[in-house]
Amino acid sequence: MQAQGIGTLPYFALAKGFLTGKYRAGEQIDSPRAKGASAYVGERGDRVLAVLGAIAREQGVPVPAVALRWLADQPTVVAPIASGRTVEQLADLLPMRDLVLDDAQRAALDEASAV
Repeated sequence: MQAQGIGTLPYFALAKGFLTGKYRAGEQIDSPRAKGASAYVGERGDRVLAVLGAIAREQGVPVPAVALRWLADQPTVVAPIASGRTVEQLADLLPMRDLVLDDAQRAALDEASAV
């Protein structure tokens, strides 16, 4: 898509809530998104969440903000679409606006998410 100059607006920017970090193997979460998020639970998902968590701690921001910034930094992404059901959830998303990931952080996330 990049070669054709096409941009995207990813709708499930947080992978149906999985990239918030609250959906993990063996945990029951009472949420309408839990079933959809369960598709991402597993070794690869655990790797991504571990790196997201480490970067979030380094940067002092919530995990969802790191996930959104990482997606927004992709060359074909015009803007990620993330939906929060509550004001509290929105507070975890907004820090992505001012967040800057360095090359090493983006590379670590790319590597963790690789198949």
